[in-house]
Amino acid sequence: MCLKKSGLLLQNHAEFAATYIKPFGTIFLNLVEFIVCPIVLFSILSGVVSMRDIKKVGKIGGITVVYYFLTTAVAITIGLFVGNLFKGSFPVLTTASLTYEVPAAINGMDVLVGIFPSNFLMPITEANMLQVIVMAILIGFSVILLGEKGEPAIFGINVCNDVSMKCMEMILKLSPIGVFCLLTPVVAANGPQVIGSLAMVLLTAYICYVLHAVVVYSLTVSTLGRISPLKFFKGMLPAIMFAFSSASSVGTLPLNLECTQKLGASKEVSSFVLPLGATINMDGTAIYQGVCAIFIASCYGINLTFSQMMTIVLTATLASVGTAGVPGAGMVMLAMVLTSVGLPVDGIALVAGVDRIFDMGRTTLNITGDASCAVIVSSLVDRKRAKSKA
Repeated sequence: MCLKKSGLLLQNHAEFAATYIKPFGTIFLNLVEFIVCPIVLFSILSGVVSMRDIKKVGKIGGITVVYYFLTTAVAITIGLFVGNLFKGSFPVLTTASLTYEVPAAINGMDVLVGIFPSNFLMPITEANMLQVIVMAILIGFSVILLGEKGEPAIFGINVCNDVSMKCMEMILKLSPIGVFCLLTPVVAANGPQVIGSLAMVLLTAYICYVLHAVVVYSLTVSTLGRISPLKFFKGMLPAIMFAFSSASSVGTLPLNLECTQKLGASKEVSSFVLPLGATINMDGTAIYQGVCAIFIASCYGINLTFSQMMTIVLTATLASVGTAGVPGAGMVMLAMVLTSVGLPVDGIALVAGVDRIFDMGRTTLNITGDASCAVIVSSLVDRKRAKSKA
């Protein structure tokens, strides 16, 4: 409420908000980005070496990736289904003089080659999260294969992980100021008119976010994770609130780790599953693709066919990995989705003004999906361990 009021009060002084308030929010984001790579690198390393078994890492990684792909496919399907239901209520905005710079085309082989680093420092300096994950897995496997010789390395990795988490904890103490300074200029610049004109599109997306969380995650954590959905969402509340306000999946990682471990997920599993999910799991972003694709198509007077919608499901699911770690990944993914079904990418300009509001919801859903996977995988591992002992 405070953010909304301050933004509306500064509506006639948007330039002042952008010049003198937003920079403090940018400083906060810079600090978060500064610690992102060390957290992802050392948390995954810590998770890998703590398992002490390459086969175990492979099995957990396999379950995790399958879960992420399946929930992303379900999410984009929900987005398309609900988007079609609400299509008649969407505003018809003018599409004349729209411009949007199309990102460079990314093909499958480029994505595959780009996953593997050619330089030790470049993935960290360029914040290429997929390459950082590959680095962490390769180094972690090497430490495991060293056996007893690798014990000092394991100790050092755990210390570096603790240092990274403590640094992030210090940065997160600035979050109330940082979030205030980031959101106030957004409200001041856009005002209620822009938000109001796209209210139905935003409402549709948020209905999908809630539906996916309440139905899909509740079902999976209760059946596979053996935990009450109410207990799960209550335990996740601190991470959910921070993700919604900051719109940063990786920035929420320390809180997410803490929440999932309190819910019973083991540290070795959550240290591996959550950083991986923060990079490649994009259920909220997938829903955004579906709703925006339907909205943009309706603005251009285009009715998507069933085959086109299936293409969107496939493209959005695969793109969730291909565009991981790219700033503004939601916009890049949307451009890829629109291109795949022949929709004008210029239509992205219709939703660009309120992308931050979309982003807050989709980030919240993304990190909740990561947490559900950590709880489920940890439960499956514990049950298998108990069964083998019996």
